[in-house]
Amino acid sequence: MKSVSVMEGDSITLQTDTEIKKDDLILWRFGAEDSPMAEVNRSAQIISVSESTKGFKDRLHLDPQTGSLTVRNIRTDHSGIYKTQIIGNKMIRKTFNVTVYARLPVPVISRDCCSSSPSSSSSCSLVCSVVNVGHVTLSWYKGNSLLSSISVSDLSSSVSLHLEVEYQDNNTYSCVLNNPISNQTQHLDIGELCQIHSARLPVPVITSYCPQNPSPSGSSASRCVLLCSVVNVGHVTLSWYKGNSLLSSISVSDLSISLSLPLEVEYQDKNTYSCVLNNPISNQTQHLDISKLCQPCSECVCCCNSTEAVVQLAVSALVGVATVVVLVYDIRSRRAEQKRRALKSLSD
Repeated sequence: MKSVSVMEGDSITLQTDTEIKKDDLILWRFGAEDSPMAEVNRSAQIISVSESTKGFKDRLHLDPQTGSLTVRNIRTDHSGIYKTQIIGNKMIRKTFNVTVYARLPVPVISRDCCSSSPSSSSSCSLVCSVVNVGHVTLSWYKGNSLLSSISVSDLSSSVSLHLEVEYQDNNTYSCVLNNPISNQTQHLDIGELCQIHSARLPVPVITSYCPQNPSPSGSSASRCVLLCSVVNVGHVTLSWYKGNSLLSSISVSDLSISLSLPLEVEYQDKNTYSCVLNNPISNQTQHLDISKLCQPCSECVCCCNSTEAVVQLAVSALVGVATVVVLVYDIRSRRAEQKRRALKSLSD
């Protein structure tokens, strides 16, 4: 038996490799049922092709000189056993095991949003997938080095293979789909696929504020409390720096409505402070202007008390208006009652 592989849609010729004599009878059969396909009887000058066998219609060609059989535009369901018999002075049999491989699709690489191990703040989860393939191997390569692979021996509705890479990885990655006679390759573009949510970062906003609970050190007239904030960001880190030294930071791995980080400085502090928002591929920096944001008052607590005083005045005013309304309503009600009683006495 001779094994032969061919790509779907191509043509294949099964050679007898035998000298055909004038009186020889050549028979071709297909499959386990030995269904007749073609016959050559040179002495009777008969050439017949049974194209109804296994959907071979208009696909078969039999060479009367050599007895070779050609199948044109072959399909995957034409895979199987092909047998030829050459009957003459002696019996010659040949068997071919033909495997027809489907044309391979190009693998598709995408972000793996459903990964069981979510991407970290510095890595990106990817998946390479194909559908409706069989007898194939799907593989991830880093350069020419094989990282991982998965094989299927029969027809599968889908095949996928996962990969996790760093955002800043400069290596070359590719996903390869192959069978014994062909392959398809898809190269990975990390910069295009591994875009972090809200990759174009907003500039942080620095404001001064009055904490409801002063710091244990006691906010005094010489200290200023600041807040650096951003909204609608994810997979980022917000940090305070004093020069090039990191003072504090806070990170979020998913989408956050808001993110803020406090800082307390002296009003007369001459150091350089900055608030930095960054993810693995970009950053935004806001520098602190102490003289602009930190306007001294007697005490931060006093500032808060001033606000509370304004609120209390507003509440008092509202209470006063409500009292006047109640008094006016009460007076009018009494007058109406007196008038009603007087009218009743006259009627009696």
